[in-house]
Amino acid sequence: MNMDYGLFGAPFLGGILIGLAALLMLALNGRVMGVSGIIGGFFNSNTRKDLWRYLFLIGILTGGFFVHSLIPESLTNSLNQSNLKLVVAGLLVGWGTRLGSGCTSGHGICGVSRLSPRSLLATLTFMFFGFLTVWLMRFWRLHE
Repeated sequence: MNMDYGLFGAPFLGGILIGLAALLMLALNGRVMGVSGIIGGFFNSNTRKDLWRYLFLIGILTGGFFVHSLIPESLTNSLNQSNLKLVVAGLLVGWGTRLGSGCTSGHGICGVSRLSPRSLLATLTFMFFGFLTVWLMRFWRLHE
């Protein structure tokens, strides 16, 4: 499947919408739009009752269903990986989120835009290890 989005296609529009959502969350709610922190709040008895967390989660799920209804091919799984690899990858991402005190959306989009030194360092670390992982995977694939 080859989707030609052009210069100002769906990925560009998605980036604009994420940035706008982060801006609105900070301006209207005074909160940073870090998904791991928002979801993590469900497991904290002090913040579990915050209605905005539930509305945020409902909005993410509703948005996904809405996009899928308009453009079904945009959300297809083309990873061709075993379920075990996907589970291990998900656990590593969760561990990294706890280790980094936030996820890429919190640090990379919200923290860097607020010029947070901690978020800049975290984002550079995420990027470095992402590049390293891709390089290692390609290196191992070449030598199989």
